[in-house]
Amino acid sequence: MKHPDLLRHPDSCPALVLNADYTPLSYYPLSLWPWQTAIKAVFLERVDIVDHYAREVHSPTHVMKLPSVIALRQYVKPSQHPAFTRFNLFLRDRFACQYCGVQSDLTFDHVIPRSQGGRTTWENVATACAPCNLRKGGRTPQQAKMALYVQPIRPTTWQLQEHGRSFPPHYLHQSWLDWLYWDIELEA
Repeated sequence: MKHPDLLRHPDSCPALVLNADYTPLSYYPLSLWPWQTAIKAVFLERVDIVDHYAREVHSPTHVMKLPSVIALRQYVKPSQHPAFTRFNLFLRDRFACQYCGVQSDLTFDHVIPRSQGGRTTWENVATACAPCNLRKGGRTPQQAKMALYVQPIRPTTWQLQEHGRSFPPHYLHQSWLDWLYWDIELEA
């Protein structure tokens, strides 16, 4: 019987990218490179192969197992504060409405509405479900008698990484597990 990795199409063999200190560059989204990028980085001597798939690729003169885990040779210092994006906002708020806690139909809400001088900043925007956002309208939470679960803050990259660990991807290759630390109970 053939190893399952041998049956994989190379496009379904991404490489987990670790920083030079062997920590993932990112947990959410998980730092993955397509197999072509990983192989190019290997040949340019920018990464070391830590583990590989059983799947091989061939050139006329070379056979190589596809890397499943690679580590950068040069340390990349993460920025202290992440970019203000919708995705990062939802991640900061753990993909939950900050008024009612529901985790569907999410949008974002200006705590102090723009019509009242509020700005689009980390400290003034919170995740809200569409019904709560509609109910609050152009009012402040106090005016609408709607309390926020948590006051919005500007998160650090580390805080977003910690939140990202709460949302492991649907697929984790076996070779990645030693490098990822999810919020799971450890076996004794």
